[in-house]
Amino acid sequence: MNTKSAVPAVKRPNIVAVGTIVWLGSEVMFFAGLFAIYFTLRAMNPELWATQTEKHNFTFALINTLILVASSFTAQAGVFAAERMQPRRTGRGIRNWGTVEWFYLTFILGAIFVAGQSYEYATFVSEGITLMSDPYGSAFYMTTGFHGIHVSLGLVAFLLVIGRIYAVKNFTHKEETTAVVVSYYWHFVDVVWIILFLIVYVLK
Repeated sequence: MNTKSAVPAVKRPNIVAVGTIVWLGSEVMFFAGLFAIYFTLRAMNPELWATQTEKHNFTFALINTLILVASSFTAQAGVFAAERMQPRRTGRGIRNWGTVEWFYLTFILGAIFVAGQSYEYATFVSEGITLMSDPYGSAFYMTTGFHGIHVSLGLVAFLLVIGRIYAVKNFTHKEETTAVVVSYYWHFVDVVWIILFLIVYVLK
C-alpha cells in the first residue's frame, strides 16, 4: 500500500510587510544623510552651536518627545487589537478598545507633537533663528523639519486605516496587515525622533 508523505505547508512572508520594511531601510539612509549634514555643520561651527543650543527649551522638548514615544505604545495596542480581529470597542473601558479607538488616540498624540514642534519653530523664528539665518538654523530645520513631515504623513496614514475599517463590512487579514505596516512606519519615525532628540537637545 502506497502512502503519500505529508508535505509541510510553507508559510510565506507577507509581501506588503516585507515591502514596507525594505522601504523603511531606504528611509534610514535618508536620515543618515541628514545626520551627516548636521554633524558636519556642527563640527565647522562649534561656537555657533554652543550659542544657539542654549536657546532650546529642553523641558518642553522632553515633554513633546515623551508624548510621541507614548503614541508608539498606543499604536501597538491598536495592532494587538487588529491581531485579535477586534476593529472597534466591544464595551466600556479602555480594555475593550479596538484598533479604531487606539489609532484615534495615537493620532491625537501625534498631532500634539506636531503642534508642539510648530510652536517651537515659531519661538525660534521670533528669536531670529530661521532656515537661512545661519548654519545652525539650516541644520536644525532640515533635520527636525523632514522628520515632522514624516510624522504628518503618518497621521494621514492612521486616518486612512480608520476610514478603511469603517468602510469594509468585515474586518479581514488585509485590514490587519494595513494596521501593522502603518505601525511599522510609526515606530520608525518615533525611533528617529529619539535619536534626533539626543543629538539636538542632549549631546553637548
